Amino acid sequence: MDITLKEVSVRELTAGYCDDGEQGVRGYAGKLDIRPPYQREFVYNDAQREAVIDTVTNGYPLNVMYWADSEDGTFEVIDGQQRTLSLCQYVDGVFAHNMRYFHNLTKDEQEQILDYKVMVYVCKGTDSEKLAWFRIINIAGEELTDQELLNAVYSGPFVTDAKRHFSKQGCPAYKLASDYLSGSVVRQDYLATALAWISNGFGEGYLATHQHDPNANALWLHFQNVVNWVRATFPKYRKEMKGVDWGNLWRRHHERQLDVAALEQEVKRLMADSDVQKKKGIYAYVLDGDERHLNLRAFDDNTKREVYERQEGICPHCKKHFPIEEMEADHITPWSQGGRTIAENCQMLCRACNRRKSDK
Repeated sequence: MDITLKEVSVRELTAGYCDDGEQGVRGYAGKLDIRPPYQREFVYNDAQREAVIDTVTNGYPLNVMYWADSEDGTFEVIDGQQRTLSLCQYVDGVFAHNMRYFHNLTKDEQEQILDYKVMVYVCKGTDSEKLAWFRIINIAGEELTDQELLNAVYSGPFVTDAKRHFSKQGCPAYKLASDYLSGSVVRQDYLATALAWISNGFGEGYLATHQHDPNANALWLHFQNVVNWVRATFPKYRKEMKGVDWGNLWRRHHERQLDVAALEQEVKRLMADSDVQKKKGIYAYVLDGDERHLNLRAFDDNTKREVYERQEGICPHCKKHFPIEEMEADHITPWSQGGRTIAENCQMLCRACNRRKSDK
């Protein structure tokens, strides 16, 4: 890859700036593709983009940027999208800096910003070389998420269409399922979730297989199916539903005939159970019956010592004496049968007896 250093003024950089959403973002008199297919969304917060303007207004050096030369007189941003967009948006009047928009500045203040020079390394190479360079140099600044890197590696019509559904503020996936998903839309968490749901956790494999599909309709339809199943199965919304692995639960249970009213009563009962430490796990538990989802409250050390002394160190099953370190607390009446995690329902068993009891 050939690399040359170039000085570009903010005036030149921001000339002809336009953001047409899915159609692209351009600057440098239309010759610079600010968001090529492998690039992520704009993720800077207000403080970060204002810091860029602070740097420029104070005449401090801005970190070097990297462009790819497309050999037709146009360029693509490899690194520096966030800084470029911050400059373009400020000059375009999208946000204010220190309570003043660009058009509020005096003429000499505007000229000082527009005359500021940014340093750009212009790289010439193949598509694979540009992509490899993108992955290497983007370890600085706002670190790329795994999904952002995968979007770059498998860029193409599928990822472009998938981002339309899953990667924008106010996108269809956010409107449909923000109550059920954790993470950030623009940092690709929704897209990563949708890919995990449809692929049983192998999102990269799915991207590799479908990279050149003309659209992401199948992914979007599957996502809608999962969310609609959740809403139908658990119609009463609770905040604990956010971030549950619904795709996995849908895969295992969506063909079952479920008693929605009975599920709701069980969820309600478990939400009120102080022994259930992981309320989010209730939804998997009522479908699977696996108590490990619930992270049930364990007997504390004081209770263990109290019961151990009451038993005088004797295991009630094998009738042998053990030091407390070789014994384990056990529910006399199991939690699943209504037993509580209280001293009156605790017994100290030797490890061997407790293992045999657990295996029954």
